[in-house]
Amino acid sequence: MSGCPFSQPTFPIARQCPFLPPDEYRAFRQASGPVKVRMWDGHDAWLLTRYDDVRAVLGDNRFSGDPQKPGYPSLSAARDAVLDLEPAFIRMDPPQHGHYRRMLTKEFMIKRVSDMRPRIESIFNRLVDELIAKGPPANLVEDLFLPLTSEVIAWLLDVPHEDHGFFQEQSRLKVLLDVDPSIPKAASDRILSYLDRLIAEREKDAEQRTDLLSRLIVEQVRPGHLTHRELVVMADLLLMAGHETTANQMALGVYSFLTNPDQMQLLRDDPSLLRNAVEEMLRFHTIVHYNAFRVAVEDVEVAGQLIRKGEGVIALISGANHDPAAFPQPEKFDITRKTDHHVAFSYGIHQCLGQPLARVELQVVFGALFQRMPTLRFAVPVEEIKGKGDHFVQGLETLPVTW
Repeated sequence: MSGCPFSQPTFPIARQCPFLPPDEYRAFRQASGPVKVRMWDGHDAWLLTRYDDVRAVLGDNRFSGDPQKPGYPSLSAARDAVLDLEPAFIRMDPPQHGHYRRMLTKEFMIKRVSDMRPRIESIFNRLVDELIAKGPPANLVEDLFLPLTSEVIAWLLDVPHEDHGFFQEQSRLKVLLDVDPSIPKAASDRILSYLDRLIAEREKDAEQRTDLLSRLIVEQVRPGHLTHRELVVMADLLLMAGHETTANQMALGVYSFLTNPDQMQLLRDDPSLLRNAVEEMLRFHTIVHYNAFRVAVEDVEVAGQLIRKGEGVIALISGANHDPAAFPQPEKFDITRKTDHHVAFSYGIHQCLGQPLARVELQVVFGALFQRMPTLRFAVPVEEIKGKGDHFVQGLETLPVTW
């Protein structure tokens, strides 16, 4: 272990506070280089928690993101069950990764996503109207954020409204970590089977439609650039990334503002802080904190440590986003800090393609929620609010509020 004064830790490491990275990450940053950890299956991997080291690895093509390559770290048997299915392009290396990513790039360009803002605002305001009419208390996760993000991505893909609940439940099961592997695998299979049927039906009249899936059928499947099955897997990725992650980020953002009322007041007094507030939420929580697994495809030196070909690497973006060398007082939620260099959406060629959409959705919510519900507060003692400790995507089990 490179410069490590403690016994070899096992990974993942439990959080002492469900809303912050484990305390051990601070100690790991003091080591002279990467720290070797033991995975659940007995294999070792190199753990990176420093901002500069994480960016260096994620920007280096000598590290592969392909989970089928020998040495790729295994997070859990349940996670492996999902990764062993047909790989999404985000798990591929160049040139395959670029081939598929380019098909979607224009769909998530900032200009196109900005044009979606009025529709997102309309959905949000309707849901808040319904919430206010029903009256308190409410669970913002189930009653606002999941319906909002589900409806947005379903609108983009033209998924029937009556199927939203199905996708929410299957997506929840798919990201569980400490369960029988058959549970997330079955959820993935159900989603893929549904999308297979949906896209087969869509192929019959795609030219007459305007949704994202129909455009991909016309522009990519028809000319032979993409197969039917590849589009099914791509749609699965869009569906999962398009609502589960953003809904969790919204819930944690509300939690942060309600537990830091001075920051809420700052945002109320100065709405120009909205965009920066969203970036600080993304940095502070870094909800997909187990996503940047890699394996070296040749010998590479990182921060003085030789990582040999075939050795696994875990680039902890949550650790990087809480590195005091990059973000002074990182465990302070501060919407005025300069934070646009965070890596919450990862870094390099594999960074999140849908980040412009996530940003717009978050800006819509936090640009209006506290104005629409000015007396919003927790409906239970804050100590009773629990994080998702056994999920690939961090978030809140529930967010009970009143107003």
